[in-house]
Amino acid sequence: MNVGEYINEVASRFEQAGLFYGHGTDNADDEALYLVFSYLGLDYAGGESQFERSLSEQELSELRQLADRRIDERVPVAYLVGEAWFAGLPFHSDARALVPRSPLAELILNHYSPLLSEPPARVLDLCTGGGCIGIASAVVFPDAEVDLADISVDALALAEQNIRRHQLQSRVKTVASDLFDGLNGRYDLIVSNPPYVSAEEVMGLPAEYAHEPSLGLLSDEEGLLIPLQIMRQAPDFLTEQGVLVLEVGYSWEALMSRYPDLPVIWLEFEQGGEGVMAITRESLIRVQSMIRV
Repeated sequence: MNVGEYINEVASRFEQAGLFYGHGTDNADDEALYLVFSYLGLDYAGGESQFERSLSEQELSELRQLADRRIDERVPVAYLVGEAWFAGLPFHSDARALVPRSPLAELILNHYSPLLSEPPARVLDLCTGGGCIGIASAVVFPDAEVDLADISVDALALAEQNIRRHQLQSRVKTVASDLFDGLNGRYDLIVSNPPYVSAEEVMGLPAEYAHEPSLGLLSDEEGLLIPLQIMRQAPDFLTEQGVLVLEVGYSWEALMSRYPDLPVIWLEFEQGGEGVMAITRESLIRVQSMIRV
């Protein structure tokens, strides 16, 4: 059996199993391709010859075991193969952090246009997890110093692996911090994909999400507690022209219901995704006193 034939086989199995796709793909065909190409280390841009490559009996056996786990245990492919893609870049991925999947990738590839008047000198990726947002930002801003902050020591260890993978040790560093508590100085850009899912919403998530650390998902007060803490504290860590980019997902409706006059820009994405806001330091200062946490 060759690669193309096996991809068709496993895609059919995935389709029949009724899997949930929300960790890097949105259909059975792409999920099967992701599993096979990542496991074999194939080049996604390598052309038809990749699909004609023959599989050994050992490779087939190991791939079928992975496919079985994807179906029977609902483990995300990123965890099965140890790799996820974000903003066109590969990252080490395992259960120490959420699987990268934020619509922020599109904003990063567009150099955060039109939110920034000039390239940032200092960037903070708050609640960084495996570091993909901050590392991708460092790639598009080659002169920026980037801090990756998280409360989870395990997640930061994964982020450090990814820093080394992309050879960014000279400009990107990890910081153990409970939100802003362990940080110093000011940033031109703070970007954060924090926990923003309520306990009620977590209970209704597909089984795939149960493999991810709850620390990266759960936030009290309809998912708003941590995002509101970030908004309240961010002005003290932004430069005068600084901008906060904050993802709150489906919790954006609860946020706007609670604070209907919040002066934020809700970003739109060609590739899909919602619940990402941008707000300047100046605007944050104006509303800081009304944000109660």
